[in-house]
Amino acid sequence: MNLILIFPEETGPDGRVKLTDQRAVHIQNVLRAEPGKVLRIGLLNGPFGRGRVEEMVEGSVTLACEWEAAAPPCPTLDLLLAMPRPKVLKRLWAQLAALGVGRIILTNAEKVERFYFDTHVLNPDFYNARFIEGLQQARDTRLPEVSVIKQLKPFLETETFPTIEKKLIADPSGEHSLFQTLENLGEKVPSIGTGPKGRGSPNCVGAQRFAAQERRILLGIGPEGGWTPYELEMFQAHGFEVFGMGPRILRTDTACIGLISLLAESLRKSV
Repeated sequence: MNLILIFPEETGPDGRVKLTDQRAVHIQNVLRAEPGKVLRIGLLNGPFGRGRVEEMVEGSVTLACEWEAAAPPCPTLDLLLAMPRPKVLKRLWAQLAALGVGRIILTNAEKVERFYFDTHVLNPDFYNARFIEGLQQARDTRLPEVSVIKQLKPFLETETFPTIEKKLIADPSGEHSLFQTLENLGEKVPSIGTGPKGRGSPNCVGAQRFAAQERRILLGIGPEGGWTPYELEMFQAHGFEVFGMGPRILRTDTACIGLISLLAESLRKSV
């Protein structure tokens, strides 16, 4: 735990917060903090800050909090993911938050079993707890937004993705590499309004919408059996570019972590 995340409702009017859960145990037993020690803290969906330990008793820690003026930027990468097996998704939640994904769109596909959507892993209480783990590990405050789409075709026909400049689909059939598809990134500026949050825009509570100059990417990753030719044609008809990573067929969690890491590094270098 590299950051102690504080929920907005936990802070009192005097800026103090009393922790009595696993965070308090971590501060006492792992960080071995004592009164007066200053800890790295973050307000969920808000700014980073400093928390000075004021009082410690068994299982309880009181912090005096000071917050920075601005929140960290929202992640510029969104993920459209064919619903994986629940046990795979269970492992992925924390990793997706740690890697910095703004929005996660879970969708049906021809090679996705319908009963996958009946899992408790899709319960917001379940995945938000895993997101918190990932954010505290990676030292971030931005909670990803999750959408569950059970009909892919109607979704693509009605969703305009107003904040997305580039839409990518990973598939072994792709003739171009990821880096080739990113060569012209930033040449076009997406048309993004400045009004209330629209469809396809990550939540980013407490922050302004993504600025037009930010180069947002939507990455699509299919089921372990792959997208069908019909699905790939449908994606391409709606502006998605297909790219490949060679002939190897990867598991969903491997593909997600590998591709998101590559995209994050590419975006960082292009800034």
